[in-house]
Amino acid sequence: MFAKVVRNCRKSLGATIIAQRSISFCVIGSGPSGFYAAKYLKAQEKQFDTPVTIDMFERLPTPYGLVRSGVAPDHPEVKNVEHDFADVMVSNKESIRFLGNVHVGRDIQIEELRAAYDVIVLAYGCESDKLLPESIHGTHLSGIMSAREFVAWYNSHPDFVGLTEEIGKFLSNECRVVIIGQGNVALDCARILGKGSKGLQTTDIGNHFMSMPSLNDGVCHTSVIGRRGHVQGAFTIKELRELSNLRKEGHDVQFYVREEELAMGSNPSSMDEIANSRPKTRIDKLLRNAATVTLSPEVSKTISLRFLLTPVEFLPREDDPSRVGSVVLERTKLEGEPGKQVAVGTGVTEVIPADFVLTSIGYRGMEMPGLENCFDDRKGVVKNFHGKIESENGIYVAGWLKRGPSGIIGTNIADAKDTVATIIADYKNGILKMCESKAKQREQIEFLLAKRSVDVVDWASFEKIDLMEKNRNRLRTDLQPREKFSSVDEMLKVAKLE
Repeated sequence: MFAKVVRNCRKSLGATIIAQRSISFCVIGSGPSGFYAAKYLKAQEKQFDTPVTIDMFERLPTPYGLVRSGVAPDHPEVKNVEHDFADVMVSNKESIRFLGNVHVGRDIQIEELRAAYDVIVLAYGCESDKLLPESIHGTHLSGIMSAREFVAWYNSHPDFVGLTEEIGKFLSNECRVVIIGQGNVALDCARILGKGSKGLQTTDIGNHFMSMPSLNDGVCHTSVIGRRGHVQGAFTIKELRELSNLRKEGHDVQFYVREEELAMGSNPSSMDEIANSRPKTRIDKLLRNAATVTLSPEVSKTISLRFLLTPVEFLPREDDPSRVGSVVLERTKLEGEPGKQVAVGTGVTEVIPADFVLTSIGYRGMEMPGLENCFDDRKGVVKNFHGKIESENGIYVAGWLKRGPSGIIGTNIADAKDTVATIIADYKNGILKMCESKAKQREQIEFLLAKRSVDVVDWASFEKIDLMEKNRNRLRTDLQPREKFSSVDEMLKVAKLE
């Protein structure tokens, strides 16, 4: 029986073992940082004077990381990068293997991978959240959730679709939502909640979202809270413009900001920041125009950006002390030089109602079992110098786990090139040494996973999942690009189809 399992595993992984001794890479994670690392390792193959082979491990049966489970469903143009990543696999099918549904740290340990590969690249991103300060009371109340979890939920991530019932308790058309933080993720959440299922019919948002009656028309009001001013906001002009255009596009949502809060944030340091930044100049202009718009009584939903406010307490509902009912916000003021301004509390507070709260103050990396000493717990990243983990020869890092959760998808290109350049330098300087025994150990990875009854999903099997998600019988409309599987078991059933 075991021999049959191994043969099936070999068939599923299916990559040709290159006869010439190659330098073997293990990339852990198949999001943008993982794919760009693989792409540029292959692009620089001549620098190694030997063939480059890569095994890409992914915890889920599906690749692409936050492109699949983080990018907003109404941003299909951003998801087109998946085609580029697929090309990396297809054009290198003899030397790059995808090993999906393999959880490193559970199904296989980092020490086992070290014994089988010349180089390991950690590229599994940030899988946790930065937390609000412990001094803020009431964070235990139900109805408070991280934006990371909420985004993963509406994007059909298998680990989070189970939140549907819980989220359904709090969201309704009359719901008042407060989002703490003003990055693009926060604005994505506000836009999705404003549009509701009616405005998302032609996207790949999951049916678990679409089938919630309470989200049919979207929520009535969302406040997006930032502790600093509009000049220091982490959002981009694109996301702001999308909010300002919602009513024009027929979504019955009005976007507004308060003129007095723009004025409070326009101190000399902020004006200097605007004068020296074209993007900030454009953002300032858009927000000042939005502040002049009068709220129309004909509009049923609103999204407001609030500035110079920070949460100090979450208060429970009067009729249910276990649920959040409002947020106490403290007015802040800006102090400091241009580019270095900080928000300082003034003691003045304001209470706003909140039926549901999303915290969107940043993602955070998690340590890899077996590499705990390499993790910077304060920053939530792996300690490194240009991608090299100096305490662990042969192990490198790329992406958010390397630099923190910043930038757009394309930011990972330069980041991956930097890590690859470090690897090449170490190889040329004799720091990286290839070991013949590792070539044999790499072959044993298949046996190990088969022996542990791990259902490995190779690239051909993922393509079956991809094709089935696009099957017209699964789609609610011909314009919907796909209906994602939200269960690993469902994915594995499709992957095993002949």
